[in-house]
Amino acid sequence: MSAARPLTTLRTIAVIASLPVLLTACGYGSESTDEGGKSAVAAGAEKLSADEVKIGYFPNLTHATALVGVQEGLLQKELGGTTIKASTFNAGPSEIEALNAGSIDIGWIGPSPAINGYTKSDGKNLRIIGGSASGGVKLVVDPKKIKSLDDVKGKKIATPQLGNTQDVAFLNWIADKGWKVDAQSGKGDVSVVRTDNKITPDAYKSGSIDGAWVPEPTASKLVAEGAEVLLDESDLWPDKKFVITNIIVSQKFLKQHPDVVEAVLRGSVKTNEWINANPDKAKASANTALEKLSGKALPAGVLDPAWKSVTFLDDPLAATLDAEAEHAVKAGLLEKPDLKSIYDLTLLNKVLKAEGKDTVDDAGLGAR
Repeated sequence: MSAARPLTTLRTIAVIASLPVLLTACGYGSESTDEGGKSAVAAGAEKLSADEVKIGYFPNLTHATALVGVQEGLLQKELGGTTIKASTFNAGPSEIEALNAGSIDIGWIGPSPAINGYTKSDGKNLRIIGGSASGGVKLVVDPKKIKSLDDVKGKKIATPQLGNTQDVAFLNWIADKGWKVDAQSGKGDVSVVRTDNKITPDAYKSGSIDGAWVPEPTASKLVAEGAEVLLDESDLWPDKKFVITNIIVSQKFLKQHPDVVEAVLRGSVKTNEWINANPDKAKASANTALEKLSGKALPAGVLDPAWKSVTFLDDPLAATLDAEAEHAVKAGLLEKPDLKSIYDLTLLNKVLKAEGKDTVDDAGLGAR
């Protein structure tokens, strides 16, 4: 495998090393929460090659495969006597750090932190082993100030974090419009205001931003405050699909416990199948899980539209991850990365074939 070039995104990181702003999935901060308790195991269930598997994910609807899979016991069922230890994270960097430290073995995570984690380790610390979700990202705006896409010029639009997945997508869209913005400062024909998703609704209500390019459920929270959806990012992609959540694994764990990894992937595939066959039950299950994690469930006015905009699927949509990396390069946030071997879809395709489903492609970026 060719050595991956080191990531040099976000030049300000060299100066402000404490800021957790390396390519993150959704920009909800950097804290993680150890859920502590292990999943209930059926009496007499046989263990696989590991006593436990440590998994990580975000308390976000775009990570509903993990939320529902744990909540409904669908992941644990496939693992038999091997227990799940779950931790939740609020940003990509902390989850990558946990993977590197061995605090988690497998994680659900967005494309940008997966790329970042892979390139920073010269391709040695992780593999993307499956897909989980597509979509769930929107440009929402104040309809009194912005009535068309052209009206975005000159306005203040929030993204979750400098260089995160949505920030890169918005910068790419701006460039396609022919407008100029300095990626680092966010200043130019559009003011790109990097704002933590937790405070974006308040920033909108105060009038300090005119809109936001954000993931769900933040987009629907803004709509509940009077904003309108101006653009769904899905409309910019072929077949209206682009990766928003991948499944990654520590290469060490993959090598030592392939049977456990296969069981988790089988549980993920069966969870996605259950979600798509039972959307209302799955939506309620995800919201119950969110309530347990955050102490507050999403109201129906936010939950319903947010849920509809996310597609749950097993395909990692590898070609779109490669395109997202190119968008970051074009924005000046990333040196051209070597992503060869970032994927290992062997076990996923084994599971899909056994389940009678179509296998998926790694877009030429698979381990050989």
